[in-house]
Amino acid sequence: MGFGDLKSAAGLRVLNDFLADKSYIEGYVPSQADIAVFEAIAAPPPADLFHALRWYNHIKSYEKQKASLPGVKKALGKYGPADVEDTTGAGTDSKDDDDIDLFGSDDEEESEEAKKLREERLAQYESKKSKKPAVVAKSSILLDVKPWDDETDMAKLEECVRSIQADGLVWGSSKLVPVGYGIKKLQIQCVVEDDKVGTDMLEERITAFEDYVQSMDVAAFNKI
Repeated sequence: MGFGDLKSAAGLRVLNDFLADKSYIEGYVPSQADIAVFEAIAAPPPADLFHALRWYNHIKSYEKQKASLPGVKKALGKYGPADVEDTTGAGTDSKDDDDIDLFGSDDEEESEEAKKLREERLAQYESKKSKKPAVVAKSSILLDVKPWDDETDMAKLEECVRSIQADGLVWGSSKLVPVGYGIKKLQIQCVVEDDKVGTDMLEERITAFEDYVQSMDVAAFNKI
């Protein structure tokens, strides 16, 4: 399992193909799996690998919140297509704050120097913990946007939806889903900051394009 060498053109092509029908490396919300793969890429993928580039730019927006994303970061070879060998080398040398030795010497009689060192490390540990940024509450929302009929220009409809810009709103992947009688609905994903963007606001602004949009429904809503 793996993507191969993600610093090479071949590895990026494997990643692009993998993301052709996926929004994230694992599951339906950003996670530590995305961060592990993102950090293995040397630079943004080229424009012709648009699935990989779309994913790269989306995950880049989580730079300040990456430590708070769900999941446990695993070796790079644990992600990706099963039939591709990982050649990037797994594991990192990074140390977590929780790895700090808080107890110093194991001797029964602790020397003054060891005691002082232990107290300094405790103070450093508490200081780092207190400075960690507050977690921003986010949600991943899957929207169903329905047109009036089978003659509606769905490319224009999607263009209208993506034209909606707001602080705390990031549009993701989309697809057209048949609903019957030749009519297709737009299914589009977005990630929002809960304090800034709500479903009521999205519905109001999307249905404002009344020449194209008949209605909007929330198909899935997941807290991140």
